[in-house]
Amino acid sequence: MKLLVESQYLAPVTLYLTLEENSNIVFEQFEAYQKRSFRNRCIIAGANGPVSLSIPLHEGREQKKFIRDIRIANQYNWQDQHWKTIVSSYNRSPWFEYYKMSLEKFYVRRFEFLFDFNVELFEWTIKQLEIDKVSAFTDRFVKQYDDQEWLDLRNKMLPNNYQTFRTPYYSQVFIERSGFLPNLSILDLLFCGGKNSLRLLKSVF
Repeated sequence: MKLLVESQYLAPVTLYLTLEENSNIVFEQFEAYQKRSFRNRCIIAGANGPVSLSIPLHEGREQKKFIRDIRIANQYNWQDQHWKTIVSSYNRSPWFEYYKMSLEKFYVRRFEFLFDFNVELFEWTIKQLEIDKVSAFTDRFVKQYDDQEWLDLRNKMLPNNYQTFRTPYYSQVFIERSGFLPNLSILDLLFCGGKNSLRLLKSVF
């Protein structure tokens, strides 16, 4: 089946688990932007529990433009702030140094559009995971797809329910302090699981 989903900022682990079970992934680019989602937000593990990183948007969160036309508010120093938080959270993780240089480039290079930033980061993550899948994009908005051919996860996994989805168990940086935090950003799995990340994903099947 084809997996259909909105573009997400370093999406939760479950997206990659679901991708591994399906033929390829298609990103919706003709939806109207929706707030309170992972489109411009990811959740990582901090010393005191989950930490939300949010990308500021030009014209704010109330706009109804197509997601592909949403611009990032680059007058704010958000890239530097996000990178410093990521380093603070994961610099002691076993695989941080391995991924550090290639990931940091995304927090130095300026991106104008949120959609482009999300998709390029997604391509980086599947490369690190060694998941060989083809990414594609919708050419128009379709409200309902044939459920025999498509797995439509648009607007299904949100910041208020992400912890209810299935996810692999693995050792996290602050697990002794906070306990296991399920379904965080894929960064958490990569930094903690490294080259074993794909095996951990497949262990859930």
